[in-house]
Amino acid sequence: MVPSTGKGRRGGSARPPLSRERVIRTAVAVADEKGSAALTMRAIAEPLGVEAMSLYHHVAGREDILDGMVDAVFAEIDLPPRDTDWKTAMRDRALSARAALRRHPWAIGLMDSRSRPGPATLRHHDAVIGALRAGGFSVPMAAHAVSLIDSYLYGFVLQELSLPFTGAAELDEVAGAILRDMPADAYPHLTELATEHVLKPGYDYADEFPFGLTCILDALRPDEPANA
Repeated sequence: MVPSTGKGRRGGSARPPLSRERVIRTAVAVADEKGSAALTMRAIAEPLGVEAMSLYHHVAGREDILDGMVDAVFAEIDLPPRDTDWKTAMRDRALSARAALRRHPWAIGLMDSRSRPGPATLRHHDAVIGALRAGGFSVPMAAHAVSLIDSYLYGFVLQELSLPFTGAAELDEVAGAILRDMPADAYPHLTELATEHVLKPGYDYADEFPFGLTCILDALRPDEPANA
């Protein structure tokens, strides 16, 4: 077994001590690069320069690592400030969450699946609910609001990450090829949408997110007097 501290396998300077934080951080990096399916104890241990069994001194196993990874992603999401109105707080939090999920695409299917949430996860949910409660939402309405916002957030990021293009040049190529292959005048409304909106200079699918978020936030209404 390679010890968790000491010199690297090829000589050189001493490695930083192995810790739970380093294991989780490395697991996040592995998942970012290869996806969560590739997340084995051996895959995490290799970039740390240790044997897989060394990890068990710091984590209980793969499920414990997944718990820590999800908590690390929640820690990247900005918490709603206490002195911000609820609508601004929900908007800023959703934008921050979308950015975090785009950095870590594997996290979407895990964010609400863990039965042992970590402190950053609990702190995040408590702050979001607290911002809604301070804004005049009853407990049931706060629950409805969080469910609605998060359903839109997760769904949009999933769709965004599934698109067959990542930028304007690729979009033009993909959309242009679809238009060329379609029978002439067979799908007039689809053609109209592509030519008059999607293929216009400056179009960015990401702009659809704040539009939809605004619609949702404008539809939500507090049902109690705001807390003093």
